[in-house]
Amino acid sequence: MKRLLTLALLPLLTIGTAQATLIDRGGGLIYDDVLNITWLQDANHGAGTTYDNGSSATDGRMTWDNAVAWSANLSYGGYDDWRLPTMTDTGTPGCDFSYNGTDCGYNVQTTAGATVYSEMASMWDDTLGNTPTYDTNGNPQAGGLTSTSADGVTIDNLISYTYWSGLEYAPDTSYAWGFRTVNGDQGYGGKDNQFHAWAVRSGDSLSAVPIPAAVWLFGTGLIGLIGLGRCRRRDG
Repeated sequence: MKRLLTLALLPLLTIGTAQATLIDRGGGLIYDDVLNITWLQDANHGAGTTYDNGSSATDGRMTWDNAVAWSANLSYGGYDDWRLPTMTDTGTPGCDFSYNGTDCGYNVQTTAGATVYSEMASMWDDTLGNTPTYDTNGNPQAGGLTSTSADGVTIDNLISYTYWSGLEYAPDTSYAWGFRTVNGDQGYGGKDNQFHAWAVRSGDSLSAVPIPAAVWLFGTGLIGLIGLGRCRRRDG
């Protein structure tokens, strides 16, 4: 299996560190108020689908083409405009490998003001507060994977492995970008690799919750009383 590849060191950029508030909208929908996107709460929702063509039929690992197709055809929570998380290639184009603040490597740039450079890195680094395997000077440090944000919202089934980005690698489109949750680095790999897929959609989302029967009965009863009162006023 091909591994994520990286290129030579290039000049550094500033890292964004805006921490999002994750808002549980119910029904498996989690809103990120910094990125203004909605994540599926289940970070391995594609497991066991017809797109799951990894080492087993239930592990959720897919080739890049399958991951793109899975997210594009997903209908969930009343929405059908799902996609893979994306990122910005700030190279020329290519992989500007670094330990601090470019598009590729560890501690990559996440956000800067209203500009989002990597949705996956923003979630992993800024919002969930995970620690990359290397610090910004390239020194090893204790890493790990946390799936609960500071405000107590938990992502389900966040796998310690690699997740696909929706962005192809421009110098060679037989590759696509990805983010490794196992150690916090962003890079690229061959599209025939079998990585995980996490669906997002742009904007806020609310789950479609049916009106409870008791509320419906109360509402129809209230309408009836209003109508009765109007009749009495006309009769009087």
